[in-house]
Amino acid sequence: MRAPQTTAAALIPPDASLTELARIAADCTACDLHLTGTQTVFGEGAAAATLVLVGEQPGDREDQEGRPFVGPAGQELDRALTAVGLGDVAQYRTNAVKHFKWSERRGKRRIHEKPSAIEIRACLPWLQAELAQTHPKALVLLGATAAQAVLGPKTKVTQARGRLHLGPGGLPTVPTVHPSSVLRARSDAERLAAREAFQDDLAAVATLVATGPSGLAASATVAELRELVRELGRQVPSRARKADLVAEVAGAFRAGG
Repeated sequence: MRAPQTTAAALIPPDASLTELARIAADCTACDLHLTGTQTVFGEGAAAATLVLVGEQPGDREDQEGRPFVGPAGQELDRALTAVGLGDVAQYRTNAVKHFKWSERRGKRRIHEKPSAIEIRACLPWLQAELAQTHPKALVLLGATAAQAVLGPKTKVTQARGRLHLGPGGLPTVPTVHPSSVLRARSDAERLAAREAFQDDLAAVATLVATGPSGLAASATVAELRELVRELGRQVPSRARKADLVAEVAGAFRAGG
């Protein structure tokens, strides 16, 4: 496929509503994935969202139905959110890439392929516009593609998961694995461990929603807080107490970094 020469930014009017964004995105050709996907799968959920959840891209079933997180991974996500008390929180669900990228068929099912950096960059303005319209309390990044699209290409989910990060516009952000990773576990024991770890990450999100950045920061160790303060571009006092580090983190989020 030819490399895309643009991003979706030029298609997006200022202050467009989520409904308008979805309508315009239906005809997006900013990258070549519109040639392989059945349709654009735009975000869905509450406009006044407490929580925005971002995955990689629609899967086979999502591509057919035109809705995000309606397949097995979405069911796993629902189970985990309910387990940590976030099942009824106002949510908006979307993906970093809005078209399904796939490479082969296995029976009737098409197997997804990881989007390229060019494809992610082409689609990123849609996500930025969605965040601008939803103004959530917290952003959850599900999997490496979403985490790297938002937090930068060097982000490693294995290291960043379940921890507080500074997202776009100072938005409190927590990366974790994609729920599909739980389903890919090879044994029942591995699946149980993966499910519990995923729910632990979402429990941190529940703390963030309930108490704000300072509440989640207070549950971190001093070493983790020092690292977070450095990530936020702040100076770390050599003899700072934990309370001082928590206050520094809270101040960084209030100031948007």
